[in-house]
Parts: sequence; C-alpha cells; structure tokens
Amino acid sequence: MLTKRIIACLDVHGGRVVKGVQFVDLIDAGDPAALAARHAREGADEIVLLDITATHEGRQTLLDTVRRTARELFIPFAVGGGIRTAADAAQVFEAGADKVSVNSAALADPTLIDAIGRTFGAQAVVVAIDARRDPEAADPVRDAQVFVQGGRKPAGRRVVEWAHEAEARGAGEILLTSMDSDGTRAGFDCELTAAVSESVGIPVIASGGAGTVAHFIEVFARGKADAALAASIFHFGVSSSRSLKEELARAGVSVRLPC
Repeated sequence: MLTKRIIACLDVHGGRVVKGVQFVDLIDAGDPAALAARHAREGADEIVLLDITATHEGRQTLLDTVRRTARELFIPFAVGGGIRTAADAAQVFEAGADKVSVNSAALADPTLIDAIGRTFGAQAVVVAIDARRDPEAADPVRDAQVFVQGGRKPAGRRVVEWAHEAEARGAGEILLTSMDSDGTRAGFDCELTAAVSESVGIPVIASGGAGTVAHFIEVFARGKADAALAASIFHFGVSSSRSLKEELARAGVSVRLPC
C-alpha cells in the first residue's frame, strides 16, 4: 500500500506566512523559513510555499523567500505563485525548489505545463486548482468551477475537465483546493476530491478544510486523495504532522512516521 502524504502549506503575502478563511480575512502566521523548518522537524512529508498575491500583483515569485526557506529543508519543497513561463520556473528551481505549482498562468496558456514538463520532468510540475462548487448547477460537484488570481476570478472552466487536461499535458500532480472549505476546519470537500481523483491517473493533493484527524481519514478513504495539505492547524498549534501521523497510523492509514 502506498503511504499517504501529509503536506504543510505556507501561504505567503509580503514575505510573511498568512492564513485566512475562504481566501479572505488574512492574519499573520509567521516567518516562512522558520515555519517550514518547524513543520519539517515535526514530520511533514513535503512543504508547499504559495506566493498568494504574485499573480494578482503581476510580479514574479519572491525568490529570496524561496532561497531562505529552501536552506532549511531536507524534504520535497514545492513553490507556486507568479510562475508564468518556463524561465520563471527555472529561477524557482535554481532558488531551491524541487517542484513548481502553476495555476492562473497555466489556464491562460496551457502549453506552460508542457514546457515545464519537457524541461524539468512531470514529477516537477504541480497544477494547482482553486475550485468552488456551483450551487446553481444540476450537479454542483461535476460542474464545480475553476477560479484564478488567488480565487478572485472565475476561469470559465470546470474543475474535472481541467484536471484531466492538465494530466494530458504532462502535470505530475494536482493540488486541489476547495475554496468553499478553505480555512473553515470543517472538513475537506471529499465529493469534489473523489471526482477529480477518479478522473486522473496522477496523485491528487486535497486542500481546504482540515481540522481534525477524522477529516484526513475521510479524505483519504472517501475522497480517494493521495495526499492532504493543511496550514492553519499546523501554524497555530492545533496539531503537528507528527501527532497527526501517529493518530492516522492507529486508524489504519499508511503513513511515513517520523523518526
């Protein structure tokens, strides 16, 4: 049985880690490098750093922040935000990232996925999808919509069909964030996660809504996720990756336990 990964997420704004609810009402959570080091020590399998305003502000990723954070890590490190070209991706890799996450730019020009994958390999390309259910749709899950620019603007694409295209273009993973659940600590959107997981053959990372161990158990089982990402429960001391994994292991979930 493949182990399920636990990923700690750092949403960065102005060089600081922040966390909000449903992409708004942001509060400061600390220094990215310090938090990344702490989460790694506590047993996170990977760290994801997302520069959440780079695309909206039309600038590149904060490379100095990436370098400082990368120096603290000996586990896989993914970076997203402001990556619009393969050259941008190259700079992020040179700064110490192992993977890049692309979102708005990939929707504007899907060949970006092909270009990064050809140069750096599919394992280095994560396509991030910010998703919101459409309550007016006949099937709110299958018709869930993709949003761009940090969740500010609808992209005019359905989540499941975009995930399928991203895989076909060479993405190695999908990072699926439920905007409806983000920051609520009320649980992952298991139905939407399962719909995406069943439509692709690459790993799907569930994001948005982590609050309890039961939520992780549910998204791995019912949501069919390969990995689960959390932010606020780790940043603010609700849980650590170590304690979460120990509880998951006791519940029969296959995880890599920290030494």
